[in-house]
Amino acid sequence: MTRATPTEIPPPVSEIPSERISYEQFLNLPGPNHDVEWMDGRMIPMSPVTEPHENLRGLVHPVLRHFAEAHDLGRIYSEPFQMKTGPDLPGRAPDVLFIANRNLGRLKRLCLEGPADLVVEIISPGSRAVDRGEKFYEYEQGGVPEYWLLDPERKTAEFYQRGSDGIYRPVQLDSQGVYRSRAMPGLWMKVEWFWQSPLPSILAVLREWKLV
Repeated sequence: MTRATPTEIPPPVSEIPSERISYEQFLNLPGPNHDVEWMDGRMIPMSPVTEPHENLRGLVHPVLRHFAEAHDLGRIYSEPFQMKTGPDLPGRAPDVLFIANRNLGRLKRLCLEGPADLVVEIISPGSRAVDRGEKFYEYEQGGVPEYWLLDPERKTAEFYQRGSDGIYRPVQLDSQGVYRSRAMPGLWMKVEWFWQSPLPSILAVLREWKLV
């Protein structure tokens, strides 16, 4: 993922082009496309994130990355890396996404062309309607097999897996409050980790998984 240099400052919202542009044009705009997504030819500003949001992403992204690497499952990326699940669907920048080894051919220099195997969206107050509404149906339609919705403000976690009929269905936790992923075989998460204050350290989670 290309990172911005100190002189590459993303344009303010007021400078976002008003005319419609193609997704390819969007990806190749000068500077990093931070804090914007692409929908129907328009650049859409993303909602500001909260401090609890960033803290939670700072846990989820690295622990999933360590797990994927330890078990040689695939790769983990995060916002602002783009994912476009289908030709007629928007370009989104999920908080965290996992691509299994068998689907690494979907990775291009500037985006993922096709669905990730797992998408995690961490909700901030301004993104709740989009994450639970537009993105839910886009990811379902676009073929993302597993979708997590984590809301640190309300302390709720929802996990959806896509059935053979293409419909998301919620997956319940086991009796110990643990969620087990289908997209990342062997991965399990204690939902209580997400709401601890302070959050558990990355090392503590890896120890629970016996990776260190």
